[in-house]
Amino acid sequence: MQVILLEKVENLGSLGEKVNVRNGYGRNFLIPEGKAVPATESNVAKFEARRAELEKSAAEVLAQAQARATQIAAVHVSIARKVGDENKLFGSVGTVDIADAFTQAGVAVERHEVRMPTGPIRVAGDFEVDLHLHADVNIKAKISIIPE
Repeated sequence: MQVILLEKVENLGSLGEKVNVRNGYGRNFLIPEGKAVPATESNVAKFEARRAELEKSAAEVLAQAQARATQIAAVHVSIARKVGDENKLFGSVGTVDIADAFTQAGVAVERHEVRMPTGPIRVAGDFEVDLHLHADVNIKAKISIIPE
């Protein structure tokens, strides 16, 4: 299935590119989410008429993500948890906990923006967590897990 991307999609392409994707990915994710439209002649003409508008809105979204990145870089978040022997936590600290801590610190972060490839944190200490704010904006945020 050929689609025209209406915004930059990570590992696929950028705004305005005509790409081939699997039918299910196009029908079930890209088109319903508003990230792409089928590449028909009428949709190509509509896209070309709206190209400047879409590029302007994409630039605004990117600028907002970069502004958020500078705010997040200035914030150091501490999360208090009960700790047992050898600094091991009772439970763990996951993406929801980290997103809530940043939101309470004054910077809005969604759960899906927090990336933890090694899984949840299970020990107390200082850590760096990846935040994926936009397809072009990835930052490392510092958090501390402290004993209660």
